[in-house]
Amino acid sequence: MQDFRVKTFLAVCKTLNYTRAAEELSLTQPAVSQHIAFLEKEYGAKLFVYQRKKLELTPAGRALRDALSTMAHDDALLHQHIAEVAHGAKTQLRIGLTLTAGEYVMAAPLAAFLAERPQIRAHVRSGDTKRLLGLMADGEIDCAFVEGIFDKTAYAWDTFRTERLVCICAAGRRPAEKVRSFNDLLGERLILREEGSGSRAVLEGALAQRDLSTSAFADTCVVGSLNIIKIFVAQGLGISFVYEAAVQRELQEGALEVIPLPKESLAHDISFIRLKNSLYEKELRLLYEGLKEAAAANRF
Repeated sequence: MQDFRVKTFLAVCKTLNYTRAAEELSLTQPAVSQHIAFLEKEYGAKLFVYQRKKLELTPAGRALRDALSTMAHDDALLHQHIAEVAHGAKTQLRIGLTLTAGEYVMAAPLAAFLAERPQIRAHVRSGDTKRLLGLMADGEIDCAFVEGIFDKTAYAWDTFRTERLVCICAAGRRPAEKVRSFNDLLGERLILREEGSGSRAVLEGALAQRDLSTSAFADTCVVGSLNIIKIFVAQGLGISFVYEAAVQRELQEGALEVIPLPKESLAHDISFIRLKNSLYEKELRLLYEGLKEAAAANRF
């Protein structure tokens, strides 16, 4: 059972604002300040500091946040588990999936896994990596499969699969000159996912390593839907960088082509992440291993 001061501390960690935390918890701001002061005295360390008028966690505060987030998540799972035992309910799994990983990599093995385990009731949430990490911190999901970049020191994680990021264009519309690197594509219009997208973050990171950015291209177009991006590219509106798994059908049907980049190799991991030191690590590992087996058995 969570102490009310722990709830206050986690609310301040999330909002980094005493007033907003007070509003969220229906408390007064002085009450929030008192709860934080109590925890600082209890643990003998300053948990928050102001830097340039912005509230930030201290190293001690971050360590306490990580530990208490896991405890809060386990407390929610324990309540759920007791209810399941008491009422004979199905086992619940709350899984987060980033959009590309969910639709093109994880959906099929997850369906196969669940088909063999009718005792499990899955609740699947979608969103970008940042949103899913927030849901995990709030105890609303138990784990997530993401292709985005995250702080690997803050979570327990495993690589589910490594996916190639490829450059695509409309069929028959490859650039006339031989393309060997990003520099040979800068005269093209680049069609991008929105800010927060995992594939966009991977592309931006690769460009930055080569002293380039998306603004180096002749033009850019931001589209929030991968399916719309594929339609735009197929109609010759520009090029894009997408995970290879997401365009298999369009490549087979001849609507899209991959522009080979012999000097560039882009790949990124689909990662399975969960909170560190959870009491339910064994159960979450079983999910991960079950999905790996399902993917291998069915060649997804």
